[in-house]
Amino acid sequence: MHIPDGFLSPPVWLSLDVVSVLALGYVARRAQRGMEETRIPLLGVMGAFVFAAQMINFPVGVGTSGHLVGAALLAITLGPAAAAVVMTAILAIQALVFQDGGILALGANVMNMALAGVLAGYLPYHYWSAGRLRKPAIVLGGLLSVAAGAGLAVAELLLSGVRMPAAVLGVSAALFLLTGVLEGLITLAVVQGVEALNPGMIRQPSRTRAAVLGALALAAVLLAVGGVLAASQAPDVLESLAERLGIAPQARALLATPLADYEAQVFSSPWLRKAAAGLVGLGLIYGACVALGRLAARRKRG
Repeated sequence: MHIPDGFLSPPVWLSLDVVSVLALGYVARRAQRGMEETRIPLLGVMGAFVFAAQMINFPVGVGTSGHLVGAALLAITLGPAAAAVVMTAILAIQALVFQDGGILALGANVMNMALAGVLAGYLPYHYWSAGRLRKPAIVLGGLLSVAAGAGLAVAELLLSGVRMPAAVLGVSAALFLLTGVLEGLITLAVVQGVEALNPGMIRQPSRTRAAVLGALALAAVLLAVGGVLAASQAPDVLESLAERLGIAPQARALLATPLADYEAQVFSSPWLRKAAAGLVGLGLIYGACVALGRLAARRKRG
């Protein structure tokens, strides 16, 4: 789902950079109005958990993998405005530190996952969470968050002049759909797990118990350290689509980093490289989200 630099034409990525900055300004003000000091640790822990989950690819068929995006999960647990800010922090650190997603294309990735993905993931929950449709609404939110992000990514490639044969597009659409269904099921499982530990937390995040924060933090560490051992090495759906279209060689990294591809190159062991990079990422994401939360709370008080 992360578009690298080199895939989008300058008019497309530049336009999306501008639009995303303007939209994030509005979203940040909305998040600031609802920010409470007691919610700040939850922002950091949920950001770290989603980052760790995104590192774990699972097979979805025909030599392709998928991974949790987390837009719907963040929207349900944090609210849509705070979720968009947290997802933006994740995407920025992934691009700048791990070379996952382009720097010039960051606006596109923010639009696809942090803005459209969060909104699409939240709407079913917003309208149907109060009744018997609550569980289907959560699953549908996960599905729609992936569908929205994938649909926009494909549209951006088309606007950039990338030709897509109908057969290739059809296969990719089916794989995105399957990934979306799995996203919805994983989102439901995590939400139910959180509510089992802390009933009512989703509706009143200010009452989050320390046990929930500890469980999510432990899960994030286990995913970053142990989950990478079982992660699929197959390309994700967008990478697979790029290979089928012949544009994969166009991907380029504008900034060399020591943690590129989620590997700390100072270690010789493949597992240590992945695990160390994952732990560094957890710390960076947690710190960035907590800092943003404190800034928002301080401005709200002012």
